[in-house]
Order: sequence, then structure tokens, then C-alpha cells
Amino acid sequence: MSNIANNLKYLRKKKRLTQQQFADEMAIKRASVGAYEESRAEPKYELLKKIADFYELTMDELANDTINDKWKPTPRGNAASVRVLSITVDGDDKENIELVPVKASAGYLNGYADPEYISDLPKFSLPMFRQGTYRAFEIKGDSMLPLQPGSIVIAEYVENWNEVKPGQTYVIISNNEGVVYKRVAFKYKDDKGLKLVSDNKSYEPYWVPSDDILEVWRAKAYISTQLPEPNPEPTMETLTAMMAQMQKTISTVVEKR
Repeated sequence: MSNIANNLKYLRKKKRLTQQQFADEMAIKRASVGAYEESRAEPKYELLKKIADFYELTMDELANDTINDKWKPTPRGNAASVRVLSITVDGDDKENIELVPVKASAGYLNGYADPEYISDLPKFSLPMFRQGTYRAFEIKGDSMLPLQPGSIVIAEYVENWNEVKPGQTYVIISNNEGVVYKRVAFKYKDDKGLKLVSDNKSYEPYWVPSDDILEVWRAKAYISTQLPEPNPEPTMETLTAMMAQMQKTISTVVEKR
């Protein structure tokens, strides 16, 4: 059972707002405020997010924590903090694998915590992935060759980012980069975030800051309509790209000495 009603009443009084003043801030009716505070109704997703932002809280804190004079918020950027994740289940109450196609990746940034949005995504299940929380993401671009664009990566949800392991591949959801499939270079750092590396060495590594990351999913398998082919002979273009990357790496090492 959520703590929304008690939390809304406490927070409003803490800011010394009347129900009408708070209703004006949220652009809703005063009667709705009374209904929320008396547990006769609960705010829908968009309003709940607006209220959380108004009080500088997460939606999880607003809905689940008991907020009072002794309560302290979880420090932002803490990799072990609890995050809201919406899921769907099948008729046997088993979690589905929701598919996020490329065309839906932009919308996913806004709806990843919205149960209604998640429920509208395509769903499927696989017998080997029945324990845990999984999601499937269609990848784009050639940064992770030999995995081809259009491949679907099935990944397991990582709640504690301190459990991210260097050298493994992950689907990272972030505000600025969107949905990306990359290899992680180092363990998660609260002050820096994650350094992401492409298997295609013509792409530069880069950092995604902690406060920009929304979700982390550990890659477990992939589905592709293109079967692997024998490794082709290197072309002049790929050799040139590799040499350029090596020169940059050498230059960086020399500068640090």
C-alpha cells in the first residue's frame, strides 16, 4: 500500500500551503487534493511526477517512503538506491520480456516508469529467462559489430549499478544518449558514471555521467535474422581506422607521462 496520501498532506503542510494553493501550483481542482490526501483517489503518472518534481523527490520516495520529520532522502547518484521499474506479467503471473524497438526508443525515455506505456510494448517470453526481470532492445548503428543493426539484445535489469562488471556489455538508458548497447570499461563511479566502449574501434569511448543514467541492463543474449559469417579480410578503410585509433591511444599515454 502506498504512502502517497500521508506524504502529500505532510509535504503540503511543511511548505505551509493550503489545499487551494497547492491545487493552483499543480493546476488541478482543490477537491482533487482532498481526495488524494484522504486516500479516496491517487494521482495519475504525469501528475505524480509533477508533484515529485515540485518537492524535489523521486516518484519512488513520494509513493513508498514514510516522509516525516525524521525522514532523510536517499543521496542522489547512489548506485544502490531503489528505482521504480514498471513490468508486465502473463496469465501465470510470470514476468514478460517487453520489447523496445528502435522506433520506440525515444518514447521509452519518457515512459520507462509508466505502467501504461510499458503495457503497450510488444511482449514475449523465453523458457531460459523465467527467473529475473528482462527486457529486449533493438539496436541500431554499427558501433557494436559484428552484432548487426536490427539485432535484438535481451538484457537483465541491474538495480545496483555497483554490480556492473568491466568488460561486459550492457544496454544503458540515459537522458542524453537514449538507448545504447555498449561495453563498459570500468566499474561504476558515483562521481563519474560509466565509461562506454564500442566493439567497433572506429568509435571513440565516452563517459555517461551518473545523474544522466536512467536504467542499466546486463546483456544476456541476442536475436538476429543475420547469421554470422567468416571474418572477412581487413580492408584499407578498417586498417586506417584502427591505425588512427592506435595513434590517439599512444598520444594519450605519452601526454599522461
